[in-house]
Amino acid sequence: MSTVKLTVNGKAVSVDVEDRTLLVHLLRENLNLTGTHVGCDTSQCGACMVHIDGRAVKSCTVLAGQAAGSSVTTIEGISKGDELHPMQAAFRDNHGLQCGYCTPGMIMSAIYMVHRHGGQLDEQTVRHELEGNICRCTGYHNIVRSVLDAASRMKIAQAAE
Repeated sequence: MSTVKLTVNGKAVSVDVEDRTLLVHLLRENLNLTGTHVGCDTSQCGACMVHIDGRAVKSCTVLAGQAAGSSVTTIEGISKGDELHPMQAAFRDNHGLQCGYCTPGMIMSAIYMVHRHGGQLDEQTVRHELEGNICRCTGYHNIVRSVLDAASRMKIAQAAE
């Protein structure tokens, strides 16, 4: 057992876990942050995507101990109270989800994508960058449309700040 200290969604946490515990399991089982999903157990689907120190990472590929001292943001940590993050709102408004299982990972990947590209995205780039996220329900059309819409919303929100 090891004590892992990290910041999750802006709150300092300290958790005793087995050394082999994956970050996704620490989040779901120890911290009850169940928005981060386990979809494949092989790091192929992207349902477990979180941000570690601002970078999108598949949490099923990271041991909890490797995240010690880091700042982790999950899907639960991106909204401001009852106000959805612009990416969440765009997914809602553009019907960018079906069953919703992949949606948290898609949203976390997309937020990171928008930040990396400064909001300058086109359909081809979005489709290419979402290759590590699998949705078994849709043809991705509305997901891509959601990301492009959110990129413009996030630009507007940044300009207003």
